[in-house]
Amino acid sequence: MISHPINRNLLVHYRNNNTSNVKQKAYFLQALYAGNLIFLFEVERVTNQTGPYMELCLIPSDTIPFDSFGGMVTAMRVNILQHTPEEGPGAIRIWAHDRGHKVFVYHPAQHGKLPTFDETDLLVVLGGPISPNDSAPWIAAERTLMRQMMAAHKPIFGACFGAQQIAKLMGAKVSPAPVKEVGWAPVRRLTTVIPGIPERLTVLHWHQDRFDLPAGAIRLFESDQIDNQGLLVNGNVIGLQFHLEVMEDNVYTMVVNDGDYVHGSVLNQTAQDVADFPIPAENFLVMARMLDFITK
Repeated sequence: MISHPINRNLLVHYRNNNTSNVKQKAYFLQALYAGNLIFLFEVERVTNQTGPYMELCLIPSDTIPFDSFGGMVTAMRVNILQHTPEEGPGAIRIWAHDRGHKVFVYHPAQHGKLPTFDETDLLVVLGGPISPNDSAPWIAAERTLMRQMMAAHKPIFGACFGAQQIAKLMGAKVSPAPVKEVGWAPVRRLTTVIPGIPERLTVLHWHQDRFDLPAGAIRLFESDQIDNQGLLVNGNVIGLQFHLEVMEDNVYTMVVNDGDYVHGSVLNQTAQDVADFPIPAENFLVMARMLDFITK
C-alpha cells in the first residue's frame, strides 16, 4: 500500500515483492487513482537495503483524466438504465465520475422514460427481475435504443438482464438456465482480446436465465454452471451475465431486499454468506478496464 500522504509532485515508494511486470503495476495504480487524485506519470525500478521497490512519480490529474490504457479521456454523457432499486450502477458510477463523465440514471420500468441515442455517449443497461422475453413495452423500447446505438457504433455495457438484452437484440435465444446461479463463484476468462483481464475472477451471480452466444460475438467468460457468461460485439459492446459492477453497499441492498432469491441456487449460499463475502479488489479494476476498452 502507499503509506505516504499524496501531495503535488510527491515521489513515493511502493513496496512490491514481485517487480517482474512493472507495466502491469503501472496500470493497477493508474486505474485505482486516475481522475480524482493522481495519475501515474513515470515508473522506475529501484532497489535499496530493505528489498525491491518501484519508484513512482505521481502528478495530479483532476484536470487531465486518463483511462487505464494511458489514453486521455474525453468527457461523455453516460446514460444508465436501472430497472430495480436494489441493482444500482455501483462501480460504474465511480468509474464515470473518476473520468469526468456526466451520469444520468433512467428508471424505465417505473417511469417509462428512456434517453435518445443522440444524447447518449455510453449506454449502460443494468440487471433486474425481468426477462427480455417479457412483454412490457419499455423492454422492446430499450432494444430499439440499443439497436440505434450499435448502428451509430456507440458503446454499450450490459449487466445480467442487460447482457441478455444485447443477445436478444442480435437474434440469440434467452432461456431458463439449467441451474439457478445466485452467490459468489468464479468465472474463467476465455480470450485475451481485452488486455489486462485476469484468467479467473470471483464475481456475484444473481440469475436463473442464460443467453445463447449471438453470431459474430466473442465469448468472454464461462463458469462451471453456465457456458456464456460474457460477450463482446464489434469491439465496443460488452455484456456480462454476472455482476462485476457491485460495491459493498450494492450487495447489502440486494440482500436485504431480495435475499430470498438465493433459495434453490446451485451455489448453496445463504443471503448472509453473500453479504459477508469480501468483494475482490480486482473486480473494480477489471470493471474500469472493460469500460475504458469500449469507450477508448
